[in-house]
Amino acid sequence: MKQLTQLLKNGKMEIIDVPTPVAEEGKILVKNYFSVISAGTESKTVSDARLGYLAKARSRKKEFMAVIDLAKTQGLWNTYKIVMNKLEAPSTLGYSSAGKVVAIGKNVVGFEVGDYVACAGLEASHSEYVAIPSMLAVKVKRNDLLHEHAFVALGAIALHGVRRADVQIGEHVLVIGLGTIGLITIQLLQSIGCKAYGIDIDDWAVEKAMQNGAYLALNRNHPGIENLFIEQTQGHGFDAVIITAGTHSLDPINFAGKICRKKGKVVIVGAVPTGYDREQYYRKEIDVLMSTSYGPGRYDKHYEEKGIDYPIGYVRWTEKRNMQAFTELIDSRTLNMSKIITHTFLLENAKEAYEMILNKTDKFAGIVIKYQEHTQIAHTITLSSSTTTKETSVNVGFIGAGSFAQNTLLPYVKKTANLIGVATNHGNTAYYVGKKFGFKFATTDINEILNNHEINCIFIATRHNSHAELVIKSLQANKHVFVEKPLCLTIDELNNIKKVYQNYTDKILMVGFNRRFSPFVRKIVEQLSPLQKKAILIRVNAGYIPTDHWIQDPNIGGGRIIGETCHFIDTAMVLAQSFIQRVYATAIPSAQNIMDTVNITLEFINGSVANIQYLANGNKRIPKEYIEVYADGNSYIINDFKKLTIATNSLKNIKLSGQDKGHKQEIETFIHGIINGNHPLPFDYIENVMMATFAVIDSIKTKTPMLIK
Repeated sequence: MKQLTQLLKNGKMEIIDVPTPVAEEGKILVKNYFSVISAGTESKTVSDARLGYLAKARSRKKEFMAVIDLAKTQGLWNTYKIVMNKLEAPSTLGYSSAGKVVAIGKNVVGFEVGDYVACAGLEASHSEYVAIPSMLAVKVKRNDLLHEHAFVALGAIALHGVRRADVQIGEHVLVIGLGTIGLITIQLLQSIGCKAYGIDIDDWAVEKAMQNGAYLALNRNHPGIENLFIEQTQGHGFDAVIITAGTHSLDPINFAGKICRKKGKVVIVGAVPTGYDREQYYRKEIDVLMSTSYGPGRYDKHYEEKGIDYPIGYVRWTEKRNMQAFTELIDSRTLNMSKIITHTFLLENAKEAYEMILNKTDKFAGIVIKYQEHTQIAHTITLSSSTTTKETSVNVGFIGAGSFAQNTLLPYVKKTANLIGVATNHGNTAYYVGKKFGFKFATTDINEILNNHEINCIFIATRHNSHAELVIKSLQANKHVFVEKPLCLTIDELNNIKKVYQNYTDKILMVGFNRRFSPFVRKIVEQLSPLQKKAILIRVNAGYIPTDHWIQDPNIGGGRIIGETCHFIDTAMVLAQSFIQRVYATAIPSAQNIMDTVNITLEFINGSVANIQYLANGNKRIPKEYIEVYADGNSYIINDFKKLTIATNSLKNIKLSGQDKGHKQEIETFIHGIINGNHPLPFDYIENVMMATFAVIDSIKTKTPMLIK
């Protein structure tokens, strides 16, 4: 399918052919007929992308500071690779569209193939096909008005702003900023019996507001504008002011305070600073209200991704219900977007629309992109017809290719194996990764990887909740499997994998426990004997992760114990050179019932003991990982995988120029294992690690030691 993209590195815009997305669980696949350019939001995204690096940093201070923080923990080179991957990948534009449903994912209700729908959110991009979460799509009645329904995201934003103002029939309401959302707001206010006023710094926008039903609209610089508006409101001022402008200026918020009546309301819809002059707001006791996008549910992953609705008896107007209300106003002709639409571009000419916006070569309000009605669905695209070039029998398919896969796994896999196919949920990501690393094809359909006869090895780098299912499917497809940690999220999943693996023991199954392959861990193990009883201390300054992050979700990421601590349980096992037989763990309780600051004691069959402190409450200035091993008068200390201290008959320090956590050696060992038929990580070892990991959670809950069977 064709998709409009831009490079964040330099702002270059292209229409590229990418794989069509798949209707995943909870989503519908929609053939776009129209999408809408949000001139304010998208023009900033595009203009920022065209800035130089220094100017980018000034414009995106929050993101720049995040990069600085990343460099402190990851190092300059790793941070550079991560940032450049982000900047060089083709990113999508747009968040409001309308079209026809062509496929439906699992657990989707309320939609059928053939329904005409309006869609919102980042998935509703300028693409021929879009995969939309069911909570961000609504059915529409009049398909002859799809070009107007395509404004649904902007319309829901405007509608929620009006709801936040809680205005009544006959009230005087001022709209500051008369772009597309401002004009829709004018129409909405007029339709419910309010007197809608508008101001803007552009005379053309002011005239456009009058055409859309404004009682009075003026240029902000109109002489005596304050007194004129005070007269229009019988000397009281406006009952409410809705700010839909986007600017760095404080004028909109300060002007709103001056022009609003006593105990009135100012609603902030647009991106404006809020450091207003206190006096007017204080003396008049004005309420300042923020309006969040389309309404309640926006940015709530439980709502948008999992489809968990808010009960209508408690939240009458959610984002989806706002979207539905907007489309019904379109269907009834209460709202008329034809008064707002100024330009329509075919997809292939969409770049011209952005040049018009940025260079201001024409006056514009609503800008629509139109798509061909008949286009083919292709979940897979060919990137190269060349045959395999490396002298190796390992032909790799990748499922999942996020930042970790791109920066850490793929560079090493590319050097040691033939890259055949890559599958990701987003077509532009599959296209970019496929092109960058030299895959033969890119796809959004994992079955294209599983069923490909040339591929004999699959790497799984998806979110944790899909690992078990994909491991089983990969084994049943007769492939070798490398899966990023964790192997699975539950004991039942582990048992299912074990049952299937018993039929495919000739295949290499490896979990991404990379630290065991680091040169420092290997160096220590070389100097120890399995018969020695070791005392091991592992301190992990893991840092804080927000509770709404996907890894904290027990059904998706499994939580940080399963998702991350399994790494260090494996490391302790390698150093102890023995299986775990008992686990005891405690955790600092949290209000959200999140277990991410824990103390774990492991007892091994050979008499060794290990203590793992996994800490989310530390300071990021402290190095992340610190390991101590004591055995028979000898000591070994790893400091953040940059320095190894060995204290035996003499004291020896080994330093590296950068961190080496064993990723390169891990990949090489896995590939060589496939070639030579050697299992680098026996299944009973993997099983013991995962059972111990699950036991940590059980021990915390029961406050008792747990035996590992």
